[in-house]
Amino acid sequence: EWLSRRGQTDILNSPMSIYEAHLGSWARNADNEWLTYRELAPLLAQYAKQQNYTHIELMPIGEFPYDPSWGYQVTGYFCPTSRFGSPDDFKYFVDFLHNHDIGVIIDWVPAHFPKDDFGLRRFDGSALYEHEDWRKGEHKEWGTLVFNCGRREVGNFLYSSVLFWLEFYHIDGVRVDAVASMLYLDYSREEGEWEPNIFGGNENLDAIDFLRKMNILAHEKFPGVMTIAEESTSWGGVSRPTYLGGLGFTFKWNMGWMSDILKYFSADPIYRKYYHKNLTFALLYAFHENFVLPLSHDEVVHGKGSLIGKMPGDRWQKFANLRLLFGYMYAHPGKKLIFQGGDIGQWSEWDHDASVDWGLLKYRPHARLQKYMTHLGKLYRDNRCMWEDDFSSNGFEWVDLNDAESSTISFIRKSKNPDDYMLFVFNFTPVVRYDYKIGVPENCFYQEVLNSDSEDYYGSNVGNKGGVWAKPDACDQWPNTISITLPPLAMTIFSPKR
Repeated sequence: EWLSRRGQTDILNSPMSIYEAHLGSWARNADNEWLTYRELAPLLAQYAKQQNYTHIELMPIGEFPYDPSWGYQVTGYFCPTSRFGSPDDFKYFVDFLHNHDIGVIIDWVPAHFPKDDFGLRRFDGSALYEHEDWRKGEHKEWGTLVFNCGRREVGNFLYSSVLFWLEFYHIDGVRVDAVASMLYLDYSREEGEWEPNIFGGNENLDAIDFLRKMNILAHEKFPGVMTIAEESTSWGGVSRPTYLGGLGFTFKWNMGWMSDILKYFSADPIYRKYYHKNLTFALLYAFHENFVLPLSHDEVVHGKGSLIGKMPGDRWQKFANLRLLFGYMYAHPGKKLIFQGGDIGQWSEWDHDASVDWGLLKYRPHARLQKYMTHLGKLYRDNRCMWEDDFSSNGFEWVDLNDAESSTISFIRKSKNPDDYMLFVFNFTPVVRYDYKIGVPENCFYQEVLNSDSEDYYGSNVGNKGGVWAKPDACDQWPNTISITLPPLAMTIFSPKR
């Protein structure tokens, strides 16, 4: 039933909020030991349903020898890691999530493999899976070897791997790791450490051909399956169909948005007016690709701090900023991804050897943040204007993007029915702004449907008493005006009631 519905679903025009999880550290038992696939299945399904996530994305699940690699140095391309159980246990895990209407995405790593002697390295005594030439065959930065995708047998091995996960385990999508490292021959290499292609360029023609064929096979054989590229450069057409010259991925991670927005939120609000373009720049290219907006594991490790740890101010302001960050992400065009722990305000960085700090939910600020995320997720799923036209400029319209001095912005999200829209207003400073005028399309009542400053969410409860009436006075090139109170460090959402 799940697979049948999946094949009939237009995922591009559907709600998609992904919860990224590492099974070894999402939850552990009292002895700090791993839980099994069968133990994790009901816990993750219940959590995802409660928080209104549509999909779980698992960090690499293929067998791997080295825990600190997090699974990104794979040796078993056709089997789930035995750390958490058997292949049948993993099938149970996937089926359990499907039965609770949660999709399953896995990270898949065709870019490189480890040098362990029991793996693929010099499998028959020669460079069988890798390149013989070290300028093509080795990733010095990662200490791994690069697949020779131009060799037919190697390509078929990798095609078989991804198709096996999709067919045998009913996986709904694969996120292809480190795509940028595959596309460029000079990726992380100095002059003299790489060899140009036959045209003298730095494009890896074999890898480009491999990725296109992989996407064609996945989409042809498994309707409704998605492929997602972690691609950090400005390579064009990553999520464009192959018949239009693209790589054929369903989605691409928007790494530029992630970098800009975290830099903005890390700044003290008094200086945010100087970083205003970090808020708005992503909308210049938001519709060039089918983007996923990621707040992933990579941003909460290696000394970068947790999400809430990046936020400036005292404890109250940190939580207000984090609610505002999540609100801006859910309002922004693109699908959503949040890594475990971020949505409850975990203070510590991610540790692959320890569970998410679920004990924090005993404390009011963390419990209220989780409640906010539950309500935000439900609002997102229930309102077509927040997801139906994510990849077209028809679904988005600025109201005011130029008030850098006040660090405020406002915009409208629309579904394919132009009468179905909501107004989003953001105040990125701790200053309450009274009688703030905003242009709106209609002369009607605008109901305040969500306020991230509500006391229910550990806010200060500044708001608009349920909504405001518009007046027929032109403002911001719109024919009508509302005069509202902007809560501190908050997002407010208004819906027209005719």
